[in-house]
Amino acid sequence: MRAIVAMGTLLVLLLGVVPGALGEQRAEDETATLVGELLRQLEGESDELHAFYAARSYRPAWQESETVAAFSAALHTLRRDGLDPQDYRPDSLMSRHRQLEADDLEARARFERAATRVLLTALSHLQRGKVDPYAIDPDWEVPIAAPDLDLAAVSRAVDGQRFEQAFGLARPDHPPYERLRTGLARYRNIERLGGWPRLPEREAPLRPGDVHADVARLRERLAIIGELEVMAADTGVFPGAVLEAPDAQRYDAPLEAAVKRFQRRHLLEADGIVGRETRAALNVPVQRRIDQIRLNLERARWLLHGLPEVFVLVDIAGYRLSYFRPGGEIWRSRIVVGRPYRRTPSLRSAINRLTVNPSWTIPPTIRRQDVLPQVREDLGYLARERIQVLSPTGQRLDPETIDWSRPGNVLLRQTPGPHNALGRVAIRFPNDHLVYLHDTPARGLFAREQRAFSSGCIRVEEAITFAQLLLDDTGTGRDLRELIADGRTREVPLAERIPVILHYWTVNPAEDGVLAFRPDIYRRDDALLRALDRPLVL
Repeated sequence: MRAIVAMGTLLVLLLGVVPGALGEQRAEDETATLVGELLRQLEGESDELHAFYAARSYRPAWQESETVAAFSAALHTLRRDGLDPQDYRPDSLMSRHRQLEADDLEARARFERAATRVLLTALSHLQRGKVDPYAIDPDWEVPIAAPDLDLAAVSRAVDGQRFEQAFGLARPDHPPYERLRTGLARYRNIERLGGWPRLPEREAPLRPGDVHADVARLRERLAIIGELEVMAADTGVFPGAVLEAPDAQRYDAPLEAAVKRFQRRHLLEADGIVGRETRAALNVPVQRRIDQIRLNLERARWLLHGLPEVFVLVDIAGYRLSYFRPGGEIWRSRIVVGRPYRRTPSLRSAINRLTVNPSWTIPPTIRRQDVLPQVREDLGYLARERIQVLSPTGQRLDPETIDWSRPGNVLLRQTPGPHNALGRVAIRFPNDHLVYLHDTPARGLFAREQRAFSSGCIRVEEAITFAQLLLDDTGTGRDLRELIADGRTREVPLAERIPVILHYWTVNPAEDGVLAFRPDIYRRDDALLRALDRPLVL
């Protein structure tokens, strides 16, 4: 035995290495061979896959079982972002890694490539969304402005098994996204605990002062989502599981206030009366609300990257315009958007000019569907609405000489003034849909909670104030009211362009964390949900 040890010692002396170094050398040789095989298999792969390995000098990333196990566990957490972890086959990754033979370098290289594909796919979905918006909305015109991923930082996170950190590098870094994630967790907890009670159908609405068993159900329903502050037994579950009130079946003032808050957040008339529409909103199952949050997280991944400091955001389904001004102030106004059959599109552009005292050339669809039927019934409609009839070259025509059953390609143009459908100012930005923001003489519609009444363009309640802010903030140096008083139609270019985004949200995460669910006026949610839930083919 001693002779064998002596011979081993002599061999070490002759080679000039220690036994541990021999093992290290073999490991280095094996790794070099694996890297060579990996490089061969990366031929024809995506630039991003090459960039990931280039960022780590082509060192393998997935050879240690602990790293693969940590990655598999992290993939399950993507459920918190509304994604389906099974799209990324987390359990399959672990089983494949266990089956790898140590000396099968080709199989190990294939696993390396496959695991990195999964990582990059998950990061892409967190950053840009799983669903291509162009595939489900032909009118989509909002380029996704996500920045390039810091693959060197991703590589370091992988080496440290810090996968939540890697995912954080991809997620939108914007408060509404985190509020939606928090809301998703909250509503899933409500689902886990049994959801909320359903209000029975009834002919008569519930009104303040009523005493009825349904009032106790209403009280519990609102307490579960935190809309109603009530005395509750400490069940260890959630407030509202057991309610204690002076009279749980009496529709009292605190309950009325809670109903009105619920109605406002769901864009219902805030009258405190639980009628057909309010009952329907209350009875939407918690699973449906969870799905709404998930698909609006997807919409957030499309939008909430690369937002400038100063921009205008048009919330279509929420009927609200928000102007994020220089210095951090946010100016807001109610808006009217397109009817369901004349949808306001989603787009991204930049406001470049104002039209003061605009005339309005009636678009072909409105001309055909709205105006011509009224003209055929009563020719005096044109004079009452101050609509001129023009030839294609702009010459005035006598309406009496036109065959209104077949008017041809005449133009109809409403003259400028307070009667004009565009009001006193139009706010323009280039886009293929020919939509814009504008003033309006029809002020009554702004009092309604749901305001989808236009032909696609966006009416702004305080358009003149908004336009003056744009003139002031861009240093254009014009007084809008003086320009309006002048009476002439004129184009006023802005000294600086202001980015504008028109986007569609059916869940709004308020700053206090409470989620407001909006009616899906354009019926876009179902198509997006189907696409989001479609199994991914890797």
